[in-house]
Amino acid sequence: MKKSKSKPMTQILERLCKFDYIDVVIFPEEVILEESVEKWPLCDCLISFHSKGFPLDKAVEYVKLRNPMLINDLNMQYFIQDRREVYRILQQEGIDLPRYAVLNRDPDNPEECNLVEGEDHVEVNGEVFPKPFVEKPVCAEDHNVYIYYPTSAGGGSQRLFRKIGSRSSVYSPESNVRKTGSYIYEEFMPTDGTDVKVYTVGPDYAHAEARKSPALDGKVERDSEGKEIRYPVMLTAMEKLVARKVCLAFKQTVCGFDLLRANGHSYVCDVNGFSFVKNSMKYYDDCAKVLGNMAEDIPIVPTTSGTMMELRCVIAIIRHGDRTPKQKMKMEVRHPLFFELFKKYGGYKTGKLKLKKPKQLQEVLDIARLLLVELGQHNDCEIEEKSSKLEQLKTVLEMYGHFSGINRKVQLTYLRNGQPKASSEEEDCKKDGPSLLLVLKWGGELTPAGRVQAEELGRAFRCMYPGGQGDFAGFPGCGLLRLHSTYRHDLKIYASDEGRVQMTAAAFAKGLLALEGELTPILVQMVKSANMNGLLDSDSLTDCQQKVKARLHEIMQKDQQFTQDDYHKLAPTGSPSLVNSMKVIENPVQTCDKVYALIQSLTSQIRKRLEDPKSAGQ
Repeated sequence: MKKSKSKPMTQILERLCKFDYIDVVIFPEEVILEESVEKWPLCDCLISFHSKGFPLDKAVEYVKLRNPMLINDLNMQYFIQDRREVYRILQQEGIDLPRYAVLNRDPDNPEECNLVEGEDHVEVNGEVFPKPFVEKPVCAEDHNVYIYYPTSAGGGSQRLFRKIGSRSSVYSPESNVRKTGSYIYEEFMPTDGTDVKVYTVGPDYAHAEARKSPALDGKVERDSEGKEIRYPVMLTAMEKLVARKVCLAFKQTVCGFDLLRANGHSYVCDVNGFSFVKNSMKYYDDCAKVLGNMAEDIPIVPTTSGTMMELRCVIAIIRHGDRTPKQKMKMEVRHPLFFELFKKYGGYKTGKLKLKKPKQLQEVLDIARLLLVELGQHNDCEIEEKSSKLEQLKTVLEMYGHFSGINRKVQLTYLRNGQPKASSEEEDCKKDGPSLLLVLKWGGELTPAGRVQAEELGRAFRCMYPGGQGDFAGFPGCGLLRLHSTYRHDLKIYASDEGRVQMTAAAFAKGLLALEGELTPILVQMVKSANMNGLLDSDSLTDCQQKVKARLHEIMQKDQQFTQDDYHKLAPTGSPSLVNSMKVIENPVQTCDKVYALIQSLTSQIRKRLEDPKSAGQ
């Protein structure tokens, strides 16, 4: 009763009731336990599974009598209760599992058995298992699994058990194996501290999530609502094949099993039969859909052999989300320390250098700090770098308190004869000899609004798949999302190395796949870096770009109102946005002067506000 009234079961049955030809009947517990199978309710399709105290024999009898369609085969459920049988079937199907041996003990004669125990290994039926190894009772209902550690790691054992509150295992100093009962001994698999739980709904659908391994420290991680924390997991193509094989081999449509990812392989270490994902609306939607379609016998997607075509692939190229303004500061530098840095990272090869790594940015910051200290000590012209620019360099590099390397960069360009001076005010201090042009770029980070946009787009994007039309927030289990847990999808997300682009991609993935939690783990798991620079900074356009820039330059230098001729020349297509812009500008030089005056006014107002104690902290 506890299982049929559980939240996942209730959620799925509610959804199944929405199918036109399905009525759901729950057999009362007293009927199952006390009535003969002839008196059990009739049904066309049966969901029945063994759990503690369940009379499996009676259920098998009922199936012989009424012959309903079975969602989960009942005879196979006898095998699932015995770990030896589970391992035998897995092996038969060619599914990878840890190396193991079975120790069968005769309860009347426990002394007589093929076990030799050493300090750091056991020998079972002649096969040696060095510690660490795992000892599992052959009865699958017995959850007291022990892991034994080698003396080099401190010895003792970890005792796993069915979760009690916040604990799932406890360490024991006991280093000797158990002397009564029959066990499976198997090699211990070094995972990254997580177990992968896989839940199939038929051979073509598998949902997966990871949880902290109970062997790690036995402390169950829980969220603010007290639920065990689970992480989204993408199964590989091989793992999906394993899920299909498990589902078919054990004839359990709804089937849960555990995967250990170790040494680049995946091993099945446990098959639990009927079990549902907890607290996943997406899974409840999917599960009900698959089961309902099986029972109503509707082909889910018309195949290519039929009359209808099937969508095989969707490719999207997406721009990054809303970002903060990009900012840029240029300064000419001549200090030997800058030249040393330029040389150190191979700048002379091409005459250009890009510094993005935290270590490199730290070196630039160190130079700026050093020069500012020296400037403070002597005011002569030894150091030509302007202190105001050095201050700004230092301030920008000190932002956020650390370098994450995704929000700032410094470019250095070698100038053989110094920089051609742009304005007359700088003429007086023109120096000969080579210099470096230092360009500092910062900003351009994804804003909170940009995150939301990307996530929303991900959610909307699901609806492109047939069956996902309409209000995308209304029914989140539809469309592309369902593909994600089946074997039809092969999702790849690529992003350039720009922080805002990577974060946009992660937020998009979060929305698309209905993931929860922070963007960092999603970014690391899901977003691949690809060299996108070829798409972005294409060299083939440079000639053309130079011409366009020269032409714009010429236009902006005109100190007169645009004429009819200019409209003709600059907006030959009559583009409304261009024509409107030209009307607003009227005279390019005067407009530039006006903008310059406004910015000067704004900065001086800001300066006054900063100095005014009344407006402090605003």
